[in-house]
Amino acid sequence: MAVSFNSESVFNLKPIPLSEIQNDVRGLLVQGEECVQAFKTVRDQLVFTNKRIISVDIQGITGKRKSFASMPYAKVQYFSVQTPGFLELIPDSELFLMFSNGATAKFEFKGNTDIGQLGRLISEYIL
Repeated sequence: MAVSFNSESVFNLKPIPLSEIQNDVRGLLVQGEECVQAFKTVRDQLVFTNKRIISVDIQGITGKRKSFASMPYAKVQYFSVQTPGFLELIPDSELFLMFSNGATAKFEFKGNTDIGQLGRLISEYIL
């Protein structure tokens, strides 16, 4: 499933080191913008910068075709986070974003994602 800004959930996002971000994403960054957290599915990526959220949808068999979507934090109307439950076998957490243009995004994170830190990051840029 592609990472996108719509009402569908993206499953199994796992944290990745910033060094594994698609090189094409770095070409999209404006002056003063830097990547702060990144996640991936099997092929797609979700990158949080200090100015926006960028999704990378890798398409086709070879993966050479890519679709990029960007949503600035200035457009976030509200967000919510859901933490994993106590003693869950597979801990997961969720991030829900509502944008001022009516778009929504729901992301599910697997593993050791610090959803509280991600929530603080978004708060820092939208408040």
